[in-house]
Amino acid sequence: MLRTLPVTQRYTFPTRLAAVAIFTLLTVLSARVQFEMLPVPFTLQPLVVLFAGLVLGARDGALSQIAYLSLIAINLPVDARGLGAAAFASPTAGFLIGFVAAAWTAGFLAQRGADKLWVRWFAGVAALIVLYVFGSAWLLVIGRTPQIILENVILPLFGLDLLKALIAAGLAESGRALITRL
Repeated sequence: MLRTLPVTQRYTFPTRLAAVAIFTLLTVLSARVQFEMLPVPFTLQPLVVLFAGLVLGARDGALSQIAYLSLIAINLPVDARGLGAAAFASPTAGFLIGFVAAAWTAGFLAQRGADKLWVRWFAGVAALIVLYVFGSAWLLVIGRTPQIILENVILPLFGLDLLKALIAAGLAESGRALITRL
């Protein structure tokens, strides 16, 4: 059963730190796999965000995304469009902030007994809903209409993100096993 990676002799603080760093790096790299769409690009980042939560658990999954946002905040161009800190004023800002909540949600739900693929997938879908709430809320704040959000963000991206959730759920146990071997 998928549980939070325990603090044991094998999963020590340096190992946890390395695992968080690995998922931060994976988030950076997944931003580079993108297809430009308006107002937000299609990237592999939701896959990594969900994977981080499912593998590391709520706390460390969210920490990996906080570390990613910190890299952006210090103006490193690691977001999908290479904007650096300006990404926090762009249409993608809500999704970026939502990465933390989504990773936490996936991890929290997975820690509650995700021993079956469909339960891990459900945790991923719930995390995607959280991510889309953050992203859509920001798009509303900056003046996009609900119709634009539905037609240009939710409809074209959500189906693909459901597939990403399935991939993350399918890889979660293997990812957790790999991390525990660090």
